Amino acid sequence: MKSGLSGSNSSGDQTTLAEARRINNFFSPQLPFSLFKNISQLPKFASPPKNPTSFSVPMAKRRDRRAPPGPDSRTPPALAAEGARTIDAVTHTRISIFFFFLFLFLPIVSILVYRLIYPPQTYTDTYKDTNASGSVYERGLVRADVSYKEILAENSKVSANKSSRHYSYPVLAYVTPWNSKGYEIAKRFTSKFTHLSPVWYELKSEGFQLVLEGRHNADIGWISELRTNGNVLVLPRVVLEAFPTQLLRKKQQWQKAIDLIVTECKDMGYDGVVLESWSRWAAYRVLDDKDMRGMALDFVKRLAKSLHSVHLERNNSNRHLQLVYVIPAPRSEELKNYDFGPDDFQSLSEDVDGFSLMTYDFSGPHSPGPNAPLNWIRSSLQMLLGDTANGSPSHVDKIFLGINFYGNDFILSEGSGGGAVTGREYLSLMEKHRPVLQWKDNFAEHFFIYSDNHINHAVFYPSLKSISLRLAEARSWGAGISIWEIGQELENYGTPELKF
Repeated sequence: MKSGLSGSNSSGDQTTLAEARRINNFFSPQLPFSLFKNISQLPKFASPPKNPTSFSVPMAKRRDRRAPPGPDSRTPPALAAEGARTIDAVTHTRISIFFFFLFLFLPIVSILVYRLIYPPQTYTDTYKDTNASGSVYERGLVRADVSYKEILAENSKVSANKSSRHYSYPVLAYVTPWNSKGYEIAKRFTSKFTHLSPVWYELKSEGFQLVLEGRHNADIGWISELRTNGNVLVLPRVVLEAFPTQLLRKKQQWQKAIDLIVTECKDMGYDGVVLESWSRWAAYRVLDDKDMRGMALDFVKRLAKSLHSVHLERNNSNRHLQLVYVIPAPRSEELKNYDFGPDDFQSLSEDVDGFSLMTYDFSGPHSPGPNAPLNWIRSSLQMLLGDTANGSPSHVDKIFLGINFYGNDFILSEGSGGGAVTGREYLSLMEKHRPVLQWKDNFAEHFFIYSDNHINHAVFYPSLKSISLRLAEARSWGAGISIWEIGQELENYGTPELKF
């Protein structure tokens, strides 16, 4: 059957003509006038058909132009096809050129606009001396109303002061094998520290035997460089992972453990050790038993006396091996059996050379909040030390008040979680989310909130202001400080800047 718009006079063609008129009468009143007023501007490659049917149905006319021509069509097929191809080719070329320039220039313009609004910030993995005019205090950076832009711009500007010590009390810093930046900082700013504790050793049970593992971590060349740079004491940390009941109930096991530690110090040329055992003993609940608790304290005393019996002759000084003991900070005024309380402190204070007080990790993934509230730090010191008759705390000179150089990124939404963040990760979060930093006086820390994939996070990270206040607190007590750990911090508030 031929097309109903071809002009045939057959009965079938008249039926189709009637349908076309009905379609025209239904749609024509609704079509806007603008669709028809420029019809005279159409290309002249084909004359309008004289068949009245074609004039009465504009939509059918458009279809007829695309349909294959019938035998009665007065427009040459080759000419019509050539005209259509000409229009299609011109249109396609214009569209291609438009999208080419669109995709070429739009990203460039977007990048330029973004960089005008948010200038690029850079940070490095190593400390660099800069010509920054004055310390962070002199530049007015130690304050509560700090912005993320300021931190991104200032974090890598470090003064050239590598030797002068500003903090008159002892400074102990931990260094971990998995963070090479900490080793670099220790060498560069050796004179800022009195004690360095590389995290190298574990004392473990193997059946009924005790073994001291970790010598493969030891870096004698690094220690040699430290001693060339200054008089810092190197006391590797030893974690006591041996089964507590086996160790504490048998005096021969005591002596075996002590001999392993003392021998390693002499063989490797260490200045002593930092011992961590209390948290593990608490986990095994041996501290719940009064007798076992007494044995635990006696073991620490015995180790201290054995270390003190070894005298060192280095740099024309006559010193003995030292013991610094790691203790957790009490979480509340109502002490639990696992807490290290004032009686435990007094029991050991005459024997050990120092206490590394862990005044950090106050909050966790299941209870998000500040890392080390200042009021908690103050109350922990008050609880452990008490006051003597003349108002001066007792044995405070043996306290190394813990200061964290890491932060935490907690998930606030349902299904809590999160974990620690280092300085580099902190800067990446700032660059990505451009947050508003908030300051809370009651715990004296900065934090910010951000959302990622519709999940809310809270990031608590030490700032120049928070670190400065904790240094002031320790100084007011006459206590030293211990840092966990160097190499994780932002460069401009680390070792050289905050008057260590």
